[in-house]
Amino acid sequence: MLDIIPSAEEMRNLVGESLYDIWLKLDAIIEERYDMDCLWNRGGKAWKYEYKYRRGGKTLCALYAREHGVGFMIILGKDERLKFESDRDSYSNEVQKIYDETKTYHDGKWLMFEPIDTTLFDDFIRLLRIKRKPNRK
Repeated sequence: MLDIIPSAEEMRNLVGESLYDIWLKLDAIIEERYDMDCLWNRGGKAWKYEYKYRRGGKTLCALYAREHGVGFMIILGKDERLKFESDRDSYSNEVQKIYDETKTYHDGKWLMFEPIDTTLFDDFIRLLRIKRKPNRK
């Protein structure tokens, strides 16, 4: 756990104005659809911060922040991969490419996206739906 949760100003300075806007929009989309516990953490080697959305011990997804970068990670387990694969042609080429290039581990595919705009947000929402039905109207 983090001792200090980053302020909005710190996040804006870290990722930059336009990416901070992407972060806020993505967070708003997730918050709008899901009632989750949100946990700040260190981001490991590649990222400064991790902001994880969890409920009942299960992680829905996580946002990541580093200097001039924002990440969106979703882990698809076996059944979730089958759901994605049965409908993969309806996803953007970029999402399909990241899916194909992501290594499959025993616990699933850890898909990491680094959005620079909102073009993949509809796909992100659909990936989230594979993991869990929205629990907010």
